[in-house]
Amino acid sequence: MTLLQVKNLVVEFPHRRGTLRALDGISFDIAPGEILGVVGESGAGKSLTGAAIIGLLEPPGRVASGEILLEGQRIDNLGFDAMRPIRGRKIGAIFQDPLTSLNPLYTVGRQLVETIRTHLPVTEAEARRRAIGLLQDTGIPAAEQRIDHFPHQFSGGMRQRVVIALALAAEPKLIVADEPTTALDVSIQAQIIQLLKRICKEHGAAVMLITHDMGVIAETCDRVAVMYAGRIAEIGPVHEVIHQPAHPYTSGLMASIPDMASDRERLNQIDGAMPRLNAIPEGCAYNPRCPRTFARCLTERPELMHAGATRAACWLHDATDPHKGQAELAARHHDAQLAGERAVPDAAAPLAEVSR
Repeated sequence: MTLLQVKNLVVEFPHRRGTLRALDGISFDIAPGEILGVVGESGAGKSLTGAAIIGLLEPPGRVASGEILLEGQRIDNLGFDAMRPIRGRKIGAIFQDPLTSLNPLYTVGRQLVETIRTHLPVTEAEARRRAIGLLQDTGIPAAEQRIDHFPHQFSGGMRQRVVIALALAAEPKLIVADEPTTALDVSIQAQIIQLLKRICKEHGAAVMLITHDMGVIAETCDRVAVMYAGRIAEIGPVHEVIHQPAHPYTSGLMASIPDMASDRERLNQIDGAMPRLNAIPEGCAYNPRCPRTFARCLTERPELMHAGATRAACWLHDATDPHKGQAELAARHHDAQLAGERAVPDAAAPLAEVSR
């Protein structure tokens, strides 16, 4: 059974010089109780995917095509008022900065009770008891007293625990967690990750965990989707994606992670930068930076295809393709690296110009 299905989702931002396509035909699903990690560089479209699912795209962003289905019900075409009872009751959200999720003028208890009573048929007293229980479940000591404290009276880690309690308040089926540990120190990060895993297991909630930290992905997730330039480059079980990556971009990400068991002196790097939305190259978006490019990569966009235990958007896994020109282009890429050149996308016309 599938809880969430995203089918060929396209998100666009119209502007005075045309339309920018920020998400370009992404598809994935999440099963009940599953934790799916979404990883990639800044600007890859991770947070935008989460915002589209929650229904919180900032104007002028819009879902141009595709479908988002929650428990078989299409939700991408619902208006704000129709989406409001789903957001919170069926989909919870945990954001990167807890201070942006909590109202500084209200106690955390008032915010929890309001959320519970909005979505569940309970009295004020029952909602308060449930709120205290949620704070206890998320590891906040003396919850009976602290429920009447304001957000500024909590530390960063404790505020994030409050936000997790808020996300779970109405017992949602799906939680979208957008970099929930980025603003926290390493020891608190580990506590929050363990808490998220435990709470979601106990409540049976599925999680879409958005992050740029492969360590968090490896520790937490069942499957992982690697995003690049608004597309999914690879998706599959987390162990296989980490230890046997099928896409050259995933391989580059994994090779750039320090290995304590290795005696190498320099870390690997992926030359160049991810292309801007108005300068995405033809064919595979990764081709200007890829060391394994061949002729077809420059003209045709690959869709996700089976690549062992995972699925990767890479023509290397098309068994019927002779990979013409691969050796020549790989040699050129290698020579450019030796010469100290960096592979960068072609420059595009600037979106804005300021003079004098």
